[in-house]
Amino acid sequence: MKKLFLLLLVAGLNSETQLVSINVGGAQLSGVMKLMFVMTLLSFGPAIVMTMTSFTRLIIIFSLLRTALGLQGAPPNLVLTGLALFLTFSLMSPVLEKSYTEGIKPFLEGSASDSESLKKAVLPFKQFMLQNTREKDLDLFVNLSKTNPGSKEELPLSVVLPAFVISEMTMAFSIGFLIAIPFLIVDLVIASVLASMSMITLPPIVISLPIKLMLFVMVDGWNLVISNILESYSL
Repeated sequence: MKKLFLLLLVAGLNSETQLVSINVGGAQLSGVMKLMFVMTLLSFGPAIVMTMTSFTRLIIIFSLLRTALGLQGAPPNLVLTGLALFLTFSLMSPVLEKSYTEGIKPFLEGSASDSESLKKAVLPFKQFMLQNTREKDLDLFVNLSKTNPGSKEELPLSVVLPAFVISEMTMAFSIGFLIAIPFLIVDLVIASVLASMSMITLPPIVISLPIKLMLFVMVDGWNLVISNILESYSL
């Protein structure tokens, strides 16, 4: 059995060596480069989604909304993350389509070089980020990088990306604050009523939670929140 295993191992190594030599040589080199490009894109996929799209704003607002309602684990994190992902893909579909058509597709077809394809694939994301970044945040990172670009389009991604992320977090906290105010008022009213009735031992959350849920459902809260978030973006 040991001899048979060793023979199979040697045969496998020989076949893998031949496969590598065939793939690397001649016309198959472009196929290897395409595979490496796809694998690199997949490995950076989560980072791209979290920093170059609307995912950050959505997931922060959903988390703050859940906290304002006083809910601990409903909806669960997986549900909120999945909802934020699908809303991100829906909102970013024009950007993704443009990036694929102008950058990735020509590279896969072999009609454009690596650097040119990468630049064209990133350009739609860069334009989206510039349209949704505050001037104050953009100026901060321009000053830190000590660059003097002629226009916004000439700014490097190392300047645009962190400015966009900060703008997204600032906007998310601002929207979360506005969402939390009505629920805070309900909590204060319930706590005051219970204190005036000398019902100190009864936690206010026991009464305020059903009222906040009823209020949220009556105003069609999810539709209202999501529609306003999506309308706040410039495409």
